[in-house]
Amino acid sequence: MNQKRALTFIFCTAALDILALGMMIPVLPRLILDFQGGDAATASKTIGVFMTVWGLMQFLFSPLLGALSDHAGRRPIILISCLGLGLDYVFMALAPSLGWLFVGRVISGITSATLGTCFAYIADVTPPDDRAKAFGLIGGAFGLGFVVGPALGGLMGSLDPRLPFWASAAACLVNAGFGWFILPESLPPERRMAFAWKRANPLGSLRLLGRHVELWGLATVGFLGNFAHQVLPSVFVIYAGYRYGWGPGMVGLTLAMVGVASAIAQGLLVGRIIAWLGERWTLIGGMSAGCVGMLIYGLAPTGYLFWIGVPIMGLWGLASPASQSLMSRRVGHDEQGQLQGANSSLMSIANIIGPGVFAWTFAYFLKDTPSAAWLLAAVFLAASAIVAWLATRPRPDDVPQA
Repeated sequence: MNQKRALTFIFCTAALDILALGMMIPVLPRLILDFQGGDAATASKTIGVFMTVWGLMQFLFSPLLGALSDHAGRRPIILISCLGLGLDYVFMALAPSLGWLFVGRVISGITSATLGTCFAYIADVTPPDDRAKAFGLIGGAFGLGFVVGPALGGLMGSLDPRLPFWASAAACLVNAGFGWFILPESLPPERRMAFAWKRANPLGSLRLLGRHVELWGLATVGFLGNFAHQVLPSVFVIYAGYRYGWGPGMVGLTLAMVGVASAIAQGLLVGRIIAWLGERWTLIGGMSAGCVGMLIYGLAPTGYLFWIGVPIMGLWGLASPASQSLMSRRVGHDEQGQLQGANSSLMSIANIIGPGVFAWTFAYFLKDTPSAAWLLAAVFLAASAIVAWLATRPRPDDVPQA
């Protein structure tokens, strides 16, 4: 198997998924607003429903796709999802009503729930000592997608609000065709396992985390980190305008800086830092950096001081690949898809409940402590660093698996 070629495709798949998602950010609310006659209050509520349902689909279908990939192989799941996502963007581009657009968003949540399968593919083809670096490439794809996506979406959306949907559809369909010819299967038949619904449902997939004490600890670290991350999409735009008087230009520039910092940390630095510190201390250090970055975001009296937190926050991106690598070592080859499905389910739960918690916190404390949401996120990240330290302490009976 050409490992480099396979990893390149997986990187492109993740980047295109996030790029397409990022392109929706500036145009989806506009379409919803148009469908609802320009009523901003009603459109805002509808957007919240769209976000919640999308996260719910991720929660329900990530473990199912992970279990299917453990049974049928990674290649068909990844290719079918790429094809389905491309066709769904065509569907949304043609949607004649809000109801059809909602159906498209539901399908998008299902077909884009393949991140866990991509991580499982990486675990299949990468030696244990190199997995953190490979997982970091996927994190770099996330950063790249969120930098380029909103900018492209805004530019094309200014011409036609449906143009970004067509561009996303073309990218996903081309990627599916490309993968059909160059993506090899990573999971040989002798390492596959029988499909079982108890592993494919969102709650059943979490049973895997109970087989090893350390898996629960690392899963908790991931959940707390993903939960804290929801403060960014929930309150950043409103907070920046309220406290610093930033308009769309400054907000977009800052989001681009955040994406670049994350991409550098996960795409370029993670391998070197793990070689220096090891996976355990890279995880703890990454979560600690995120905590410090949140404190700077919340306490900075000016926008320029807010920017100091951006590169520090970028180092938070080191935590995810280190955690993924530590967890993948502790399950067998035939359970990598199930593990990633369970992780995706936890992330989806955070995506469902996190935005409401931080938005409510920001609104409730707005007059007295407008930074309350950032400080709350810092508390969650401090807790995750402590849990990471406890969960990764060496134990005499630990026997890592490849």
